[in-house]
Amino acid sequence: MSIALFNPSIATENVGDLIIIDSVLQELKRIFPSEGVVGLPTQDIIGAVSKRVAARANHRIVGGTNLLSSHMLRYKQWKINLLDTLGLRDVTLMGVGWWQYQNSPDIYTKTVLRRVLSSKKIHSVRDEYTKSKLVTIGINNVINTGCPTMWNLTPDHCIKIPTVKAESVVLTLTDYYKSPENDRQLINLAKKLYRRVYFWPQGSGDLDYLHALGASDIKTIPATLDAFNVLLESENSLDFVGTRLHGGVRALQKLRRALILAVDNRAREISKDTFLPVLERNDFSGIEKWITNPLPIRLKINFDAIEAWRKQSSFI
Repeated sequence: MSIALFNPSIATENVGDLIIIDSVLQELKRIFPSEGVVGLPTQDIIGAVSKRVAARANHRIVGGTNLLSSHMLRYKQWKINLLDTLGLRDVTLMGVGWWQYQNSPDIYTKTVLRRVLSSKKIHSVRDEYTKSKLVTIGINNVINTGCPTMWNLTPDHCIKIPTVKAESVVLTLTDYYKSPENDRQLINLAKKLYRRVYFWPQGSGDLDYLHALGASDIKTIPATLDAFNVLLESENSLDFVGTRLHGGVRALQKLRRALILAVDNRAREISKDTFLPVLERNDFSGIEKWITNPLPIRLKINFDAIEAWRKQSSFI
């Protein structure tokens, strides 16, 4: 008796995947308290053992992140192929997103997803854009729940988040979406407005990128989730500002003010749906205004959709 969880944190170099899967596992424990969870890879091919585990499992669930794309033969973060779909069926999405803005899914992608995704269970996606993409290929049993990392950001939780600027800030940058001019300006703005500036490298190349920007004087936090948690849970008066989406959401989970700077479709689309604090990375007047002006965090999360996914009859 088990849950086969397609886990994006296996073989990852992005600690953001660990943040996602931490929330996913909490939810699965809540929904299936008496069943174990076996992790299967998404970022590597599915081997014979993983296929046997999936076949025996009571449920097969994909846990978050932006695994779907319009051209899965050419680019696939979820590394399944047409041959895999012969034995892999009835998979349920849990807060999954679409990789970047793209044109319509091609025939290969349509075939793979229609074969592998359940036609009866309710799929949970993290934004309307992803939902619309699935609907275009005939997968209509989809609801927009937002990312599982945000499912517990209730009004009672958010009211506890400070509204005024903190003394310190933790910054993040994204090594695969470099913008040296904007990122240097962000660092300089942080140094001007905060007494202390920390840097957390969520991705494997983020620290090298910081050094390439000539900002090696910033205090760096080790590139682990534990180290980030320790900083967020410390007594320091602390804000989060940066381009790493799930670093920002983790800060909100830990009752810290957080502003995410958009570098791709993920933060933009989630913000449209949920009012997650997101600005463009070059909007420095907006960034400074957010930092200096008191502003409560008021999220718009569809808790009814989340409960509908949690309590769907096919999970009983």
